[in-house]
Amino acid sequence: MTTALSGNWEHAVVTGGGGFVGSHLCAALLAAGTDVTCVDDFSTGRPENLAPLMERPGFTLIRANVAEGLGVDRPPDLVLHFASPASPADYLRLPLHTLETGSLGTRNALRLAHRTGARFLLASTSEVYGDPQQNPQDERYWGHVNPVGPRSVYDEAKRFGEALTTAHAEAEGTDTGIVRLFNTYGPRMRGHDGRAVPTFVRQALAGEPLTVTGDGNQTRSLCYVDDTVRGILAAAAHGMRGPVNIGNPAEITMLELARLVIDLAGSRSEIRFIDRPTDDPAVRCPDITLARDKLQWEPSVDAADGLRRTIDWFRATADR
Repeated sequence: MTTALSGNWEHAVVTGGGGFVGSHLCAALLAAGTDVTCVDDFSTGRPENLAPLMERPGFTLIRANVAEGLGVDRPPDLVLHFASPASPADYLRLPLHTLETGSLGTRNALRLAHRTGARFLLASTSEVYGDPQQNPQDERYWGHVNPVGPRSVYDEAKRFGEALTTAHAEAEGTDTGIVRLFNTYGPRMRGHDGRAVPTFVRQALAGEPLTVTGDGNQTRSLCYVDDTVRGILAAAAHGMRGPVNIGNPAEITMLELARLVIDLAGSRSEIRFIDRPTDDPAVRCPDITLARDKLQWEPSVDAADGLRRTIDWFRATADR
């Protein structure tokens, strides 16, 4: 299935546009003819992610903490709220910032969209499902989340963001949508951000042991970033409220992933098992029936192809 990359927007605001997914969104929107204002404080995003865009006509960068305000003067017709620490290493290092971005930052982005009549899309996460007791997870599942565990600053920030977005639509009539993103990977990930794919790739290219947590039988569903961006923009263009899962329904264990990365990287690395983090989900797999039916979207890049592209990028940038 294919989807259009643009809803014919004139001006989009992307919070967190200096991050991994956000920078790919900014590039896709610009390529489709949409002017883009990126708002980012670079607490976890990186200026180099935006370097290819800085001289492009129609691109504007505002350095701001979205919890304090966005600083956008030109009215947008699309607001994509993607600001938030997203990796465990980041949200454990920045717990209060994560909660404030998901609450105050979401409020400020929603107010901008409401004031200008823009379409608003919240980047939520599969983490709202917690350590799920249902597999795969569809959008009707309420989740199994520890509200005071180490991951709660991220989980609950996103769950609150979903509640606030829904309330804004009901109380204020704001045109809102919610996408729940499952594990996304690809170029521009940081080698030390703590997530499995960049960690395994960095270790394999350095000839270090790949550190697999627990027994490695826990599963994830990996969606290449280009596919994720297509799904996000399809949801924005459709006008649906959601939430809607955007992810790859092909499940893989962490041990299988580690072995695949070693093979694709041509590495001689071994596998070393380490303790599994607290509240680490045992399974993670999206039911994407809603996205297929309503958005005519599904991922097209398989794991081997996407991982090759990611490994090639890491090699070329030495970002490890």
